[in-house]
Amino acid sequence: MMILKPFITSPTPIQTHTSIFSFHSHALSFTLPTTFRANSLSINQSPHFKTQGNISEVMDISQLVRFSLLMDDTDTNNYKVCSIPMRLPSDDPTVPTPTELSWINLLYCGIPSFKKHAESDTSVPDAASKAELFAQRYAKILEDLKKDPASYGVPLDIPLLCRLREEVLKEVGFRDIFKKIKVEENAKAISLFENVVRLNDAIEDEGKRLENLIRGIFAGNIFDLGSAELAEVFSRDGMSFSTTCENLLPRPWIIDDLDALKVRWSKKSWKKVLIFVDNSGADIILGILPFARELLRRGSQVVLAANDLPSINDVTYSELIEVLSMLKDEEGNLLGVSTSNLLIANSGNGLPVIDLTKVSQELNCIASDVDLVILEGMGRGIETNLHAQFKCDSINIAMVKHPEVAEYLGSRLYDCLIKYKEV
Repeated sequence: MMILKPFITSPTPIQTHTSIFSFHSHALSFTLPTTFRANSLSINQSPHFKTQGNISEVMDISQLVRFSLLMDDTDTNNYKVCSIPMRLPSDDPTVPTPTELSWINLLYCGIPSFKKHAESDTSVPDAASKAELFAQRYAKILEDLKKDPASYGVPLDIPLLCRLREEVLKEVGFRDIFKKIKVEENAKAISLFENVVRLNDAIEDEGKRLENLIRGIFAGNIFDLGSAELAEVFSRDGMSFSTTCENLLPRPWIIDDLDALKVRWSKKSWKKVLIFVDNSGADIILGILPFARELLRRGSQVVLAANDLPSINDVTYSELIEVLSMLKDEEGNLLGVSTSNLLIANSGNGLPVIDLTKVSQELNCIASDVDLVILEGMGRGIETNLHAQFKCDSINIAMVKHPEVAEYLGSRLYDCLIKYKEV
């Protein structure tokens, strides 16, 4: 394994679905993710690495660049980070639109959950008072935006709202308020990994095995502390991975290209697959890694791109390295599958969404010959980049966990989305 250190709303009514969760202890129950930075064993060397023995020291990633696999901008195809339009050109720039207000309120409703996690951060002295300071300052910013949507920069969009929250947390002294729960959830998910993989391996039909792996990604993706509602449910009751898999909303999903993907899957493997990963815990360990292992088994090279910096319960580059070191055996295999073609990359990102005009140079270099890009999770694959066009095949895969996203899509809450585009 190589380590790289680097809106227009729909009239369709929103339907909620509550039976998707299992709120109790269970043989397959667990929680969330982790964050940090590291060097690790390098099997394949790149000219962009300075190597000493088998340890790779990666070059500085301070300079971010445009992702080279984005379709070239033209008059008719300009990359827009945000999938959900916040305003029309004709809207008064000094007055917030209904869509802007709905997203401001969404972030506002999340403040108590963030404050609670900040208060319990034992790595920060006087955490309780600093958590209160965070809550006050971020609430003030959101109130300012309600009065003047341009008061903290233009455009007012989802990345800006997230970035302001991260900046306030760091300003008052917090680096990773979800660290403890990420460590706990990773440990729980690791204990379940072998059973989940064995169940997948036991499915002989290739198409059915793929569908089971995709359902596992959806089930893992629900473990998201960025959603105030899910954070409350998770804190109170926990969730069961197996039961969530069984209780996913029935197909067809709001965007459902699974059958088309099955056809392509049956014909041949991709040479190199890049996956922008999302949450820690069940998401990365029980959802993405079994899928990545299947790709490796089919002969693909796989690149997992994780955040540079902590944000909510998203897995970071250094945490992902640590997780994989716990899952691999002494020979570097994932339950019998070699990881010699598995690469871990630092995306250069520090938010739960991603702007693909700002990725690390290392990721951009290693992705030059990728022929499938996967954007996993609601933040990276729906709220941003749902309409992004690439020079290669692409998949957006996520669960709809915000009512505002469901309204935009015209979907049910907790609906699933898998968008496959073949070039």
